[in-house]
Amino acid sequence: MLRTAASRSLRRVPAIHATARSISRLARPALFTQASTTNFLTASRPAAFQYALRTYAISTVPVPPMAESITEGTLKQWVKQVGDFVEQDEEVASIETDKIDVAVNAPAAGVITEFLAAEEDTVTVGQDLFKLDTDAAGSSAPKEEAPKEETAKPAPEAPKEKETSAPAAAAPAPSKPAAPAPAAPKAAEPAAPAAPSAFGSREERKVKMNRMRLRIAERLKQSQNTAASLTTFNEVDMTNLLEFRKSYKDEILKKTGVKIGFMSFFSKAVCVAAKEVPAANGAIEGPNGGDTIVYRDYVDISIAVATPKGLVTPIVRNAETMSLLEIETAIANLGTKARDGKLTIEDMAGGTITISNGGVFGSLMGTPIINLPQTAVLGLHGVKQRAVVIDGKVEARPMMYLALTYDHRLLDGREAVTFLKLIKEYIEDPRKMLL
Repeated sequence: MLRTAASRSLRRVPAIHATARSISRLARPALFTQASTTNFLTASRPAAFQYALRTYAISTVPVPPMAESITEGTLKQWVKQVGDFVEQDEEVASIETDKIDVAVNAPAAGVITEFLAAEEDTVTVGQDLFKLDTDAAGSSAPKEEAPKEETAKPAPEAPKEKETSAPAAAAPAPSKPAAPAPAAPKAAEPAAPAAPSAFGSREERKVKMNRMRLRIAERLKQSQNTAASLTTFNEVDMTNLLEFRKSYKDEILKKTGVKIGFMSFFSKAVCVAAKEVPAANGAIEGPNGGDTIVYRDYVDISIAVATPKGLVTPIVRNAETMSLLEIETAIANLGTKARDGKLTIEDMAGGTITISNGGVFGSLMGTPIINLPQTAVLGLHGVKQRAVVIDGKVEARPMMYLALTYDHRLLDGREAVTFLKLIKEYIEDPRKMLL
């Protein structure tokens, strides 16, 4: 027996040496390549062990930088799910901040293996967000075929259902006793007592404010607490502007593809009026409420746009150098980006004066709130046919109320009224803006 045991141990020595030599070859850096590792694993290791050794390809994707002034946000939605294959730069998640929505894209192609945060969680820049297996990119196709094979297998079970249904159909007697089944709908009748709600529904639901809405509320309240807000009103006869637009809108649309509206005319009027009343385009800066007045030679107009998440104010920069068509095109592009959630921080940073058009929603009159640190905001309202006196005669004219809310700390009443009156004159006779 001792000789047999000794002989067996001697037979194992060559195998042990062979295994040691193969391990030593794998340990050499020059020979340790992905190809040699893959061949070795597929030849001598089970699939589970292969995946365990392949985890070196799994990388952790952090929350990307969002903007200079934004350090955190709310994870609103996972666009993809664990196990999904994503291409490079494909959107994986959406993060909502107090200014814009930020898309988190995959840095490389691969398969998502794990989420490290849940929807509605607050995430910070640099925080680990999800794990991505970049080595599984090549195996995405087989994974998609596997479900097809699984769905094909249940097919043979269908005949079994038919076999069971056949006897049921063949036996008419059991079908008659089944008539008591209508008792099920009667069972639903206990819910009927909710019907005598003569006083109407008294249900309540609570929805957490999104970050953008919270930020808007904070800035509006800050504006009320900081600026000495005052509003002055005027009305403008839109007859000439409507005739101008009616005469040339089709020609302009055909030649340029731009649908001319009112906002470009009011924007141009603001730019021209700001040259005569520079304080309306200025701002107060400095500590403790500000001690310095800033006058500007350029006009960056913030256009208020309503979105499902709140009011945003993208900016038409250097509007004083643009033509009416250029301003109209810029406003249309910004409005589309705002509604699609594609605005960036650069689209909304800055601004020297704001125009808010509540007339598109049917507003007749209102007092807009100053968009700090700006000094003034122009409010436009609906165009309504009203009786006005023209050359001693009462006529029906398309009229619009204008409202200018301004910071009385910088803009005096005389300057504010003059600024609004100039806008009125430029709109009632657009030819004046060419002079």
